Amino acid sequence: MEQRIGSSSQPVEGAGFDPAFIPGITAPVSAKRQDTEPEDAVETEETDSAEDTDAPAEEATEGAEGEDEPDGPVFEAADRRARIVADRKGVRLRLDEESCEFRWDEIGAVETEAPRFGKRFTITVHTPDRRWYPIEIEATARAHFKEWEEQLDAVLDAYFED
Repeated sequence: MEQRIGSSSQPVEGAGFDPAFIPGITAPVSAKRQDTEPEDAVETEETDSAEDTDAPAEEATEGAEGEDEPDGPVFEAADRRARIVADRKGVRLRLDEESCEFRWDEIGAVETEAPRFGKRFTITVHTPDRRWYPIEIEATARAHFKEWEEQLDAVLDAYFED
């Protein structure tokens, strides 16, 4: 079964949608180029927004430091590329620069798979709308698999409602 992500259709460009389009002579004008402002205006907006974002970022880090430690079990596993965290907020997956977060009410099932050979532990989050999000964590030793299974089971027992 294949899982489709996003739309497979491409936007249509050409004379039917842009009366100024002449094939071979002019390139179609994209919507991004039409909405842009002069460079001077963009630069001033960037400097203003950079000044405004400094203060909230500091407040956010202060709030994160002041938070109490989570009550209840927490599961966390990571390797050089992937990371999974499951706690009272839900499950968060991260692979390289991509990440996703699921609240407990958005999760249909959590599946684990330990390979017979090798050191890649697979955790798959299933959603009620029949989508699944697998992540593989490379363990330093196969002995971590049992430990990770127990920790994840404790988190699921505490927070996940069937």
